[in-house]
Amino acid sequence: MTAQATMPSSSASLAIAPITDADIADVVALWQACGLTRPWNDPAADIALARRGPNSAVLVGRDADAIVATAMVGHDGHRGWVYYVAVDPNRQGEGLGRTIMAAAEDWLRAAGVPKLQLLVRRENAKAGAFYQSLGYDESTSVMLAKWLDGREATP
Repeated sequence: MTAQATMPSSSASLAIAPITDADIADVVALWQACGLTRPWNDPAADIALARRGPNSAVLVGRDADAIVATAMVGHDGHRGWVYYVAVDPNRQGEGLGRTIMAAAEDWLRAAGVPKLQLLVRRENAKAGAFYQSLGYDESTSVMLAKWLDGREATP
């Protein structure tokens, strides 16, 4: 399933469709406003990588012409993952996070992926509580990481 094949969906005040070239700067700005970017990850490069293949997409939620929510979704053929879930800080608490997460779950279901996983930084209790309210449980797995380009481990 390609990102382009993802059918736009809508909620009461949110229309969701894959990112376009014209959206990139606004999406990066939203991610920065939500504190999702890190110095060691180039968000524009992450968007380009997600758009490169059929197993991932960046979903953009719009209210009128304004981008107010995003989710980067993808899968490895076995498990789905979601990253960069963002809601405009001025619009949080309106249900837009639930709507964009439902769209990510639907994208994975359409791809035939039965399980979704996501990462939450330990210090982000607010995000952890949000995902728990959607029915996500903390896993007993331990995540290990290694930079393949030789960089030192990041926090």
